[in-house]
Amino acid sequence: ILVLFRNPKDTAVSFFHFHNNVPSVPSYSSWDEFFSEFMNGKVGWGSYFDHAVTWNKHIEDENTMFIIYEDLKENLTASVKQIAEFFGFSPTADQIQSIADRATFQAVKEKAQETHGPVGSILFRKGVVGDWKNIFTEAQNQEMDAKFKVCLEGTKLGAKLKYDVYCKA
Repeated sequence: ILVLFRNPKDTAVSFFHFHNNVPSVPSYSSWDEFFSEFMNGKVGWGSYFDHAVTWNKHIEDENTMFIIYEDLKENLTASVKQIAEFFGFSPTADQIQSIADRATFQAVKEKAQETHGPVGSILFRKGVVGDWKNIFTEAQNQEMDAKFKVCLEGTKLGAKLKYDVYCKA
């Protein structure tokens, strides 16, 4: 099992835009309304934090690999190699690089219409790390920090998420 997580602040922003751009998914009148619902786990697919706490229980399962979105952005080639090895493949360096070149956010976004149909442009919006800084208020920032501390600080998944690196202003 390959489990992908993204830091909770950028996840919230991405999910907000997803909700407001997919016609078949409920939309929100404002970021503030969405943020409140997100923090209370009242968005589609439930609570990010409950989901993370549940998956944290499986972080050492031998048949489960956790990948963090920010790690993919930081070093996609190394991540592709780790994923391949986890699934028992031994690709050459050229094969790994070829896969990484085709799996960059930009490359995937450019093929989104072809691979994902009409929702492709919605699924692949910006793909940047730290976009939360453009939308979170200071109070929201503090609320998310407090929720992370209660739910994930000191856990193995919390450490993998590198919250202090990607989620501190």
